[in-house]
Amino acid sequence: MKTSLGIWAFGSMVTRFVPIGYQPQHTGETTVTRVRRAVDGLGDLIDDYEFHYPQELSEENLDEVRSALDGHGIYCVCMGLHLDPVFGRGGLSSPDDEVRKLALEQTLAGAEFAGSLGANYIAWPGIEGYNYPFQTPYADSWKRFIDGIGQAAEVCKKHGVHLFLEHKNSEPAMKIFMRNMGMTLHVIHTLRAQGITNIKVNMDWQHLIMNREHLPEYAALLASEGLLGHQHANSGWGDFDDDNMVGATYFLETIELALELHRAGYGENNEHLGFDLYPYTEDAVAAIKRSVLQWRFIESIADRIDGPALREAQQHKDAVAAYEIVYAALGGE
Repeated sequence: MKTSLGIWAFGSMVTRFVPIGYQPQHTGETTVTRVRRAVDGLGDLIDDYEFHYPQELSEENLDEVRSALDGHGIYCVCMGLHLDPVFGRGGLSSPDDEVRKLALEQTLAGAEFAGSLGANYIAWPGIEGYNYPFQTPYADSWKRFIDGIGQAAEVCKKHGVHLFLEHKNSEPAMKIFMRNMGMTLHVIHTLRAQGITNIKVNMDWQHLIMNREHLPEYAALLASEGLLGHQHANSGWGDFDDDNMVGATYFLETIELALELHRAGYGENNEHLGFDLYPYTEDAVAAIKRSVLQWRFIESIADRIDGPALREAQQHKDAVAAYEIVYAALGGE
């Protein structure tokens, strides 16, 4: 399975409590500088990279970034409305026609840019939502949001790439509209009814964990419907979007996820395992290396699980037998 990395893992690690970031030595670095640092430190552990448009990658710095990538590809371009204060009260869903127009223009430009590179486009609509009860015209805002996503998908379709939808329950909007898997599928199926079929799901593992959405179950469900598009690999405690190293927490769940990804044939059609990490106080290169190596170890455990025997146990809902099989793969009795 090929790998990709969100270049934001090499930032200064800002938080609302430490606006300068826990790693202020990287404040003001250009994307080119960060890419060079990543490529030099990670080499072939990472195949391709992901960027936000237009903040991290755009038409202006594309040639320089490509040179810094040194042969590595651009697998995904991500929508960047949440990084612009103009859209603090929503972009695609904004009731302000002028703000919404700007958001739509930037979103479609990002889709056009991604398509021109042959890269998939990720829509993580973290700014589309609300912070207070009574603040929002819900139905109209949802209509505007879904319409904007549909238009972006049509641009992607023109270029033969996919639009990946990524949900999250909160932050920066306290109540994000598309905040769970069900709402994500609502968007997809609403647009499918309009003939738009090139939308799949990007599973950000920590976003699912925050919702107590079981990772392997949703991977299997999405794969069964042909909607398993991309993975953003990470871990965390489940209360906040920690974006910790893969396998740091939710270890057994991640093993089961690896098993379900294998069962689904994920990776056989150039799907990537994308690492979405935010190493607040750790060295970025070291944290990403550990994530890749820990994922490889987790995959090796999944490979050692006796698949047919586990299926037999699952057919009987026999949890004891299932754990005997899993712990045998871990080296236990």
